[in-house]
Amino acid sequence: MMPSNPTRARARDRGNLLGRPEFLSLNQPLRAGLSEGRGTSRRGGHTKSQPGQPWDYQPEPADTAKERREPAKLPEEDCMQLNPSFRGIAVNSLLAIDICLSKKLGVCAYSSSSWGSVRSMVTLLALTGHGITWIFGTLVCLTRSNTLAGQEVLVNLLLALLLDVLTVAGVQKLVKRRGPWEMSPGFLDCVAMDVYSFPAAHASRAAMVTKFLLAHLVLAVPLRVLLVLWAALVGLSRVLLGRHHLTDMACGFAVGLLHFSLVETVWLSSATCQTIISIATLSCSPFS
Repeated sequence: MMPSNPTRARARDRGNLLGRPEFLSLNQPLRAGLSEGRGTSRRGGHTKSQPGQPWDYQPEPADTAKERREPAKLPEEDCMQLNPSFRGIAVNSLLAIDICLSKKLGVCAYSSSSWGSVRSMVTLLALTGHGITWIFGTLVCLTRSNTLAGQEVLVNLLLALLLDVLTVAGVQKLVKRRGPWEMSPGFLDCVAMDVYSFPAAHASRAAMVTKFLLAHLVLAVPLRVLLVLWAALVGLSRVLLGRHHLTDMACGFAVGLLHFSLVETVWLSSATCQTIISIATLSCSPFS
């Protein structure tokens, strides 16, 4: 038997269909909280469970959402500076040139180097500017000196040498710059605390001693020229041996001249030097 009103029958069938459990969410209007929750779930991964939803939504952990929002940060050494300053470019270029030239000048770094046959002579030349050599030589001359003027000069020279060794060792410990060639320091270098590259201790000592001797000794012109040439060769010898960069040598010369100026400013008088010698003699001599 056909229904009397087909339109009413179709409406009743549609109402029964939408009343089934799987279609209940279609009958309910969209709430503001649900729309906000969905928007928040897209941004942060959190939403509120609405009654009548046929699924169970598990919110993402806060740590995962935070990592998704914040991009991973690279270490500073892995980041490329897109707009470096002119000053930074100039400094980096000069350092690169310094390293390149220093490596090329290290012709006596090893016995198998291009100038390896004269490595022993260059090492002997560098030894003449070593701190232990000069301190020991100054002490020997001080024990054999009989004049007050000579003892005054030698005591101030000894203090200048100690100042140079301690100051350069402190700066090297702070900077900790390695030489152009990977070399372990020798025994005498460890004793004199000349372990790192910047500034060059031999160059500093050679410049300070040369300026000191030129100021306080009466020397002929050929000897003065030879003394200046010796200081330059001592500084260069460490570069040839691969121990220092060119900038280390240049800064070492500047530090040596600065030490000379400082010693001249605080020059100890003859009476003060005699007091220091007396105290040292009493402390070294055995008690009778």
